Amino acid sequence: MEKSDIQDWLRSKQIKFDDCLLKVELLAIVNEHKKNYNKYIIDEMAKSQNNIVLRLPPYHCELNPIELIWADMKNYAAEKNTTFKFQDMKTIFFEAVGTITAQKWKNCIQHVQNNIEQKCGT
Repeated sequence: MEKSDIQDWLRSKQIKFDDCLLKVELLAIVNEHKKNYNKYIIDEMAKSQNNIVLRLPPYHCELNPIELIWADMKNYAAEKNTTFKFQDMKTIFFEAVGTITAQKWKNCIQHVQNNIEQKCGT
């Protein structure tokens, strides 16, 4: 990216800056402001349907059902893994995936919903 491109972006957003700033200094200004201009397609799609996208903190087991599923699969693998060989682990992994049923997913989602409702008092 050229310095002039950065300056053009700042001007297009009506962000004030000094023309004598170095490229690195201009990029610092961009980094301060770019969060205000990032748009995601999924957010726009949801907005068009009068919905919002709720982003959850990653790896948070109390808010992400997938973390409960991963824990279940890791426990399965830990119980079944006796050889510690890659090929055996690969087989165990696919077996673990096979243990994840629609009902397990439903239970994990319900667990998270109940946990959130309990903490929020709703």
